Amino acid sequence: MTSQLIDRFGRTIEYLRLSVTDRCDLRCTYCLPEGFRGFEEPDHWLTFDEIEKLLGVFAKLGLKRLRITGGEPLLRRGLPNLITRLSKLKGINDISLSTNATQLDKHAQTLHHAGIKRINVSLDTLKPERFAKIAQRDSFHRVMSGLMEAKKEGFSPIKINMVAMNHVNDDEIDDMVIFCMENGFILRLIETMPMGETGRNADYLDLQPVRARLRKRFNLEDRILSGGGPARYMQSRDGQFTVGFITPISQHFCATCNRVRLSVDGTLYMCLGQNEKMEFRQALRNGLSEEHIETMIRNAVELKPERHEFRESPQKIIRIMAKTGG
Repeated sequence: MTSQLIDRFGRTIEYLRLSVTDRCDLRCTYCLPEGFRGFEEPDHWLTFDEIEKLLGVFAKLGLKRLRITGGEPLLRRGLPNLITRLSKLKGINDISLSTNATQLDKHAQTLHHAGIKRINVSLDTLKPERFAKIAQRDSFHRVMSGLMEAKKEGFSPIKINMVAMNHVNDDEIDDMVIFCMENGFILRLIETMPMGETGRNADYLDLQPVRARLRKRFNLEDRILSGGGPARYMQSRDGQFTVGFITPISQHFCATCNRVRLSVDGTLYMCLGQNEKMEFRQALRNGLSEEHIETMIRNAVELKPERHEFRESPQKIIRIMAKTGG
């Protein structure tokens, strides 16, 4: 039996996004519904031991890349300890972190020492008052403090994830490019996805015209960069600035999708835009063998669909992003 995970469409699955909590200290309008309280009970969260056991089996099956997400992952107590444990799993050679950076100034050094070398920071605006409107929290200066502490600590690369929204922050895209140029950050522009009512109500912006405009204004060229994610990149001719585009709607990347998502409650989702899943929590708590877990993982990967249907069926996914894992 092959040690790799290959789905029925020939894609090798080697990248897992691990949600360690569904809680977040921001309430971004495109992510969490107003007044949302439907978070998982902590007793339902996978323990660190359970996560380590499950990912150990994944690693034996060819998992190479791991991204720690949430909610906001830095709200999970003891996270650096988990990262240290996961960094010792044979086969996993890249562990990264996605964060909103509100807690990053306190944890940057510990995370770096634990094994995180590169991070993605969510930042949709450079205007404090606009940040408060989008995130429903007045936390802009905490985010900037965390971001600059990460830069000082030496994380590399630092990627800025900007969800681009029509008539919300699209007028700041060029300013964000300049900000990232000045600080040595990689910018990634992201289209909103119709996940749950919040995602469907977000102000979708087609990034293809934006891509063409930025190419011309900043003299950028297409580049193929190594990495496990879905972004398509452009770069300045001197290689000093890079911008990526994550375009699940205007130009989907399903044919090369190499990833699955594990939610905090142990549910493995095969695709953001489909409902196929496999639940591992009870199997782990029943003490099932690694061989049994391996069979479950292989069966789950067989469920991975060929592509999402965000355009064709925007009402299909009722779960919000926070329930799936970022």
